[in-house]
Amino acid sequence: MTLPLRAVVEVILYGVVTGCQSTNLPGEYPNPKSVFYHVRKGCRDGTWQRINRARVWLERRRVRRWARPSGGVVDSQSAKTVTNGEQRGYDGHKQVKGRKRHLMTDTLGNLLEVVVLAANRPDSAGVYALLTKVGRTVSLRLRKLWAHKGYQGEDVRTWLQDEFQIDLEIVTAEPDQVGFVVQPRRPVVERSFAGLGQYRRLSKDYERCPLSSEGMIYLASIRTLLKRLPD
Repeated sequence: MTLPLRAVVEVILYGVVTGCQSTNLPGEYPNPKSVFYHVRKGCRDGTWQRINRARVWLERRRVRRWARPSGGVVDSQSAKTVTNGEQRGYDGHKQVKGRKRHLMTDTLGNLLEVVVLAANRPDSAGVYALLTKVGRTVSLRLRKLWAHKGYQGEDVRTWLQDEFQIDLEIVTAEPDQVGFVVQPRRPVVERSFAGLGQYRRLSKDYERCPLSSEGMIYLASIRTLLKRLPD
């Protein structure tokens, strides 16, 4: 059964928002097997990634910014898994068994790229995976990344500078800081993580395959960007 892309996206977004499994879709929606086929296909061939990237560029143009950003923010979030799927581990720092979502956003909080790895993988592995995946059209213009101290290390900084000419700035608390102080750029990506948490399908990692996990995050980002379209 061939479905129009618009209809597929609408059905999938319904599942992302409500947490509904494809087998439990209401009767007025297409056959669950057809929906799952298109969801999986979009995750594997990069369809959701490309749609998200195009929407980010249009959103940046809408707010009078260059389509391709020159600065980005990276961070990670550990999420529990509920199935015995691929790439699972234990994050001793967060005390979470599951996977770790590595996000790269622009300075406005729009999702540029996401990589899902086992939770026991270090944050530095996420940087390597993100920059390898982000695409040449984006990496060529990127000149600076902000990250927390979990990403510090001369190996990461040197690799970013040699391969992409990107400067990595580690955002840390001041030596004389007392109490909580908002750190530069950090609220941007934290706000993006908070937005993902509003989707029931992303409250935990329900997917067996990391590619499907990444696809659900792209779809949540796409829906967020679509809501910003002018009336």
